[in-house]
Amino acid sequence: MKILSIRPEPPGFGSTIARFDIALTDECRLYGLKLVEKPDGRRMTYGPQSGGLRVATFAPSLVEEISRAAGVALGGLNADDRNAA
Repeated sequence: MKILSIRPEPPGFGSTIARFDIALTDECRLYGLKLVEKPDGRRMTYGPQSGGLRVATFAPSLVEEISRAAGVALGGLNADDRNAA
């Protein structure tokens, strides 16, 4: 698993802290995932949407693994940090 690109979300996008692209394996890449910070501080990843419909979903254990990798790639920035900028 490798984060290919991560883009911090500017202030004003609620709990979304970044959008990112990931290579789950050498054969599978996903683009436009969303990293969200929940009120309890947990980070969750949501797959991209097309026409308002989900394009991909993930098992809870994979959500944790992807979210952790995205957080490391982002450098630990959280919603409060983003809003203070």
